[in-house]
Order: sequence, then structure tokens, then C-alpha cells
Amino acid sequence: MFRKLLIANRGEIALRILRTCREMGIATVAAYSDADRDALHVRRADEAVRIGPAPPAQSYLCLEAVVEASRRTGAEAVHPGYGFLAENPELPEMCSAVGIAFVGPPASAIRLMADKAAARELAASLGVPVLPGAAITSHDDAAARELAAGIGFPLIVKALAGGGGRGMRFVLAPEQLPGALGSARREARAAFGDERLLLERAVTGGRHIEVQVLFDALGCAVHLGERDCSVQRRYQKIIEESPSPAVSPELRERLVAAALAITRAARYVNAGTVEFLVDRAGEFYFLEMNTRLQVEHGVTELVTGLDVVELQLRIAAGEPLPVKQHDIRFSGHAIECRIYAEDPARGYLPSSG
Repeated sequence: MFRKLLIANRGEIALRILRTCREMGIATVAAYSDADRDALHVRRADEAVRIGPAPPAQSYLCLEAVVEASRRTGAEAVHPGYGFLAENPELPEMCSAVGIAFVGPPASAIRLMADKAAARELAASLGVPVLPGAAITSHDDAAARELAAGIGFPLIVKALAGGGGRGMRFVLAPEQLPGALGSARREARAAFGDERLLLERAVTGGRHIEVQVLFDALGCAVHLGERDCSVQRRYQKIIEESPSPAVSPELRERLVAAALAITRAARYVNAGTVEFLVDRAGEFYFLEMNTRLQVEHGVTELVTGLDVVELQLRIAAGEPLPVKQHDIRFSGHAIECRIYAEDPARGYLPSSG
């Protein structure tokens, strides 16, 4: 097991990782920017290292700063948490180049699942249902209209490299498509540096169901059940719960089988989450895979009694999964409610309070 780990994040998730490291006897290094010099995770860690000025682009999003801080402090591993560099494939590559372990999946799996079109193709090749859709890689709006007509309305415009609800537009009718394509491209370019889009049939009244999976380097796998993340606004989750009140045992079995098949085919290692859309008829469709620790992993921990961060660390250290599927017992019901700082008088824009 690692002796020292650098936490390349801040706030709640940094404290969450720190807690498990302390329980496991792993020394922690808190990475911080000038804005977070006095933050709680900095004060509670065994060590702290400055990685740059306040702007995230010059600190938490700076690959070189994170890797150099890890090397300089003697950290044997880096945990990216969620957000910032957690799904940037360059971080595990740079860590590997200097002999530092990355607590997460290999770069190849991150790249594969980050491309929504490639991920859809993988799922479809395994017989996992996907919604009718097509990628748009040019600015040919006439071709886009033709594709949209074949898919049918309503539909969703998505950023191919997107996540977190950014670069997504709901389109009810053909006349709305040009405006949706333009605004989605602009947002995708600003957020991800990639203008490519995906058109996908929209499902109204569906449920957003995700399955937590873990794979070790030996190919052994477990699932930790599903989470229901259907209560959302602006394509961002507000309430998550486990188990889902809408998933029958038969549907759960099918969802889990699909999630494990996709993850195995991607040659994935560590913790990941496979997301599905379930329509009113009970049919499910693959949406995407999140190649990191989820914000809502806590509800899974409450109903399984397992520490997902500990499992991540053990897998990253090369250990086999310490639990088998038949060892996992699900008990109770857990709900997570996110608190958003927004101003209702200004259209629920983000607010500092």
C-alpha cells in the first residue's frame, strides 16, 4: 500500500479522500492554490504544497504543477477526486512517466469513454441498447437537419467530449435545431476545446439510472448496485438515491450485466459509473460512462457498508479486490440532496450567497 498520497483537489472531495487515507495509515499531501491556502483540507492534511495562483487553469488544472508537486513531496500516488483533472487522460500518463500511481482508470479507458460516439459504438457492439443518434463533426447544418429528421424529434444535442450538462440542448422541433447547434458548439468549444456534437433521440419522462462498478487489474469485478439520479435541473443532478424505487430485480440484473460488459470491454480498471436512461416502458439505453469517483458515491457506501475510496486505493496499489460479489449485502435506502448556491431572483444563476 502507498505510504504517501497527493490529493489533487479541494473542498469536500479532498476531505473525503483524506479521511480514508487517515484510516488506512496513508500520509496525505494537500495540493492548494493561493485561494485555498487556509482551506480545511490544507489544515487537516499531513503536508500541504502550493501548486499555483488562484485561477484553476494555473493550479488545479495545471498538469505539470500537480505532477511536479507529487514528485517534490515524495508522494507515491495521486488521487484526482472529481472535476478538474479527474478525467484528463494526460494525468495518468504523466504520473506513470515519473513512477507515480494514478488512483483511477488507465488513460486509454478515459479517452475511449470520453468520446460519446466511440462509447456508443462500444455499447452497441456488445448488444447494449443505445438511443438513435449520430455524430456531427462539421458545420454543415443541412446535413445535421437531415440526420435529425432521421432520428426524430424531440432530440438532444450533446457535446461529444462533454459532461456535467454542458453543451447540451433540448430540441423540440426542426426550426429550433440551427440555434441549438450554434449555442451547443460555442459552449462545447469554451468548456472542452472540442466543437463536435452528438444528436440523440430524447426520452421524455425517463429515469436516469447509473451503476457503480469496480474492476481490479486482474479483471475481477463487482457492482455496488444502482443509483437513481432522475431529479435534475439543467441536466445537473439534484437528488440521488439508492436503490432506485423504479428498478425491478429483473431490470436491475439487466442493467448490471450491461454495465459490467461495457466496463470489461473498455479494459477498465478501478471505480467507474455506467449511466443509463430508462424509459416509461422499462426499456433502458446506454448514456455514458464516468471514469472517476462520482459526487454521489456516498449513497452507495451507505447501502453497501463499503468504502469506495478505500477500494480505489487498493486497486491502484495493485491489490486484488478484497470483496467478491456474493460478499456484498445491500441494506436500507440512502438519499443525497445537493445544495446549490443560486439566486432565484436572477433566474437561479450561481451566487456566492
